[in-house]
Amino acid sequence: MALSKHEIEKRKKALEKILEAYPAKTKKNRRSHIVVRDTSEGAQEITANTRTLPGIMTNRGCAFAGCKGVVLGPIKDMAHIVHGPIGCSYYAWGTRRNKAKTAEGEVNLINYAFSTDMQESDVVFGGEKKLIAMIDEVVETMKPKAVTITATCPVGLIGDDIGSVAKAAEKKYGIPVMSFNCEGYKGVSQSAGHHIANNVLMQRIIGSSDLEEPAGKYAINILGEYNIGGDSWEIERVLKDIGYHVVSVMTGDGSYEQLKDAHTAELNLVQCHRSINYIAEMLEEKYGTPWLKVNFIGVQSTAQSLRDMALYFGDPALIQKTEEVIAKELAQVEVVMEQYKKLCEGKTAFCFVGGSRGHHYQGLFKEIGIDTVLAGYEFAHRDDYEGREVIPNIKMDADNKNIEEIKVTKDEKRYKLKIPKERLEEIKDKIPLSYYNGMIKDMDDGTFIVDDLNHYETEEFIKLLKPDILASGIKDKYVIQKMGIPSKQLHSYDYSGPYAGFKGAVKFAEDVTMGFTSPTWNYIVPPWKSSPTLEGTVTEGGE
Repeated sequence: MALSKHEIEKRKKALEKILEAYPAKTKKNRRSHIVVRDTSEGAQEITANTRTLPGIMTNRGCAFAGCKGVVLGPIKDMAHIVHGPIGCSYYAWGTRRNKAKTAEGEVNLINYAFSTDMQESDVVFGGEKKLIAMIDEVVETMKPKAVTITATCPVGLIGDDIGSVAKAAEKKYGIPVMSFNCEGYKGVSQSAGHHIANNVLMQRIIGSSDLEEPAGKYAINILGEYNIGGDSWEIERVLKDIGYHVVSVMTGDGSYEQLKDAHTAELNLVQCHRSINYIAEMLEEKYGTPWLKVNFIGVQSTAQSLRDMALYFGDPALIQKTEEVIAKELAQVEVVMEQYKKLCEGKTAFCFVGGSRGHHYQGLFKEIGIDTVLAGYEFAHRDDYEGREVIPNIKMDADNKNIEEIKVTKDEKRYKLKIPKERLEEIKDKIPLSYYNGMIKDMDDGTFIVDDLNHYETEEFIKLLKPDILASGIKDKYVIQKMGIPSKQLHSYDYSGPYAGFKGAVKFAEDVTMGFTSPTWNYIVPPWKSSPTLEGTVTEGGE
């Protein structure tokens, strides 16, 4: 709900009071990372993708987490070897619920964590021999289609040459063995790791098959979907019901064999913009395949994305089938959603989650009557907040330049326009082709947009806004719940899901409502209920 100008000014003053606790330099830095939405100011700018200041308790992950944990980890028929201490491997494997299934006899290594388990002696004397032995054991035992080697911080510090080890292993076994120099300290967050993973997948796997035409009609790739809790399966169920042929998913329940054929798709769907936009752009440049920004979180967002896809292809039969499927799905979920809305109406939420989730889930909250009063991202860039039109104005710094920016060229044999130029011109203003609008434009006046929200600010904003629920990650979940507020963990869904698509929206509404109605909250007293928020003293003489 948008606030009046007077209320917006009150919010801005409250923000300044929160920031007063910081030293002057830190205050100036954090102020640029926080925006109070005010449409009267026109386009609002936010600072993003810069290093977290030392001493601040950030919720961010590292480059290794973005590379191995997010992008590479869900690929099921590849062995993902982590060269580093065992804790790094466990962190990137055990904290995300990427589901995968295969037909009998096919390779599925999603449940395994492969690590060289570097010890102090390996850091002192080098770990290459241990890595070579690890590759031998994994390839001979598991028979993967391909192997990835991801570097953690110690590897970069001691200089182990994982690239040379990978080349030797590839020659020895005759399968792709790829190295990723994604040491945790590279870049400013896990976003750097996404970029590194995108680069190598594009260079080594995507387009490497001999297939020239897709195996089915209306061929699509789904990019930036990681099948947390089965999200991808629910999305694919609907798409296949309409008649789409899914070539590959990058990378939830994805496979090496599917990625090889990704160049044959006629359209790329981008769900999480930040983690996969690099591949989307390179596929368009190399093969001529446009990308469409979609959002399969929420009933109305899912329906709108399906209609945008149908409009892109322009086939009347596809458009009609799309409407039939939407009508069928809505008939099953709308009444149920209304029942949950009765229990959630009028409540408020913080939505500070990962990449696009901080934006996508606001619509789903709204559908069950919950207004988002604060939102933000852990690792976004300015275009994720402000829209892609700001990209030319983003200043490059040393951290940006630390990540290789690969350039692809037009594939003279395979490049082709997937739909006529005239049709592209006709629909480009109707659907988000090769464009993301960003978060800020969709937020109401008076709401807060916070980049890289830290623990101090989390507590202060909770005291100020008193949200009824917080959608967040694992690092702050239990601190928030001890304050008497339900916290919905949207990195692994609290062992629930799926939350995507029509049926996923119902499951999300059920879980959120269950969180509100749980009797456990009667036994927790928020700090502001046991201590006064205002304190004062009375002195004699009226002074």
